[in-house]
Amino acid sequence: MLKQLPNLMTCGNLLCGCLAIVNIFHGRMDHVAVLVALAVLLDFADGYTARLVNNQSEFGKQLDSLADIVTFGVVPGMAMFDLMLKSQFLEFYDNLLLYKIIKYYMFIITVFSALRLAKFNIDKRQSSHFIGLPTPANTLWILSLAMIVHFNELGLQRFLLNPWMLTGIASLSAWLLVAEIPLISLKFKNLNWNDNKAQFLLLLISVVLIPVLKFAAVPVIILFYIVFSFLFPPVTSTH
Repeated sequence: MLKQLPNLMTCGNLLCGCLAIVNIFHGRMDHVAVLVALAVLLDFADGYTARLVNNQSEFGKQLDSLADIVTFGVVPGMAMFDLMLKSQFLEFYDNLLLYKIIKYYMFIITVFSALRLAKFNIDKRQSSHFIGLPTPANTLWILSLAMIVHFNELGLQRFLLNPWMLTGIASLSAWLLVAEIPLISLKFKNLNWNDNKAQFLLLLISVVLIPVLKFAAVPVIILFYIVFSFLFPPVTSTH
């Protein structure tokens, strides 16, 4: 039974994703945030637990990707689609073919999340670092925008609820998922400062920004994550 614990955690991740989709339909974005946060924890814990109980398998790897495409692929696509439906320019674009096209364009995030996950499974270069933005980080970024709109944090609701802004965000998200950009792993190798400069700095920035900016801190933290990956590049390997 203990051997199956990692797979149970992965299934928990999948269940959280399904429930998050239901809550997006009902406009309960605060519930969505909690469910996705729990899914991220389960996604991190299942791999760690698999190593702990010595049950790393191809089955677990494939199950993890199938769960991730729902939680970290469909959910952010649905969240962006929901934002587009709430767009302040809805009344101007509702009868235009262009608007009908771009509102479904939001699911480009789901498509590129699937491409990202498939690429990750066969890319041997990503054993110690990432190439492109990981799907959980991308999902947290997209959902933070939905939460900013939900609570109108910093008065950004009007700025974000713009069809062209949302289209640009969806395009950027899709590109970051598959971009050939080496990004650091967020796992600490040890507690040595020199080995984990970026991780320590990112943790410090998160502790400072989240209480001040709340959900608006997440896009800033993701930006710092990308910048630190350039400043402290991961050791890459072609083998």
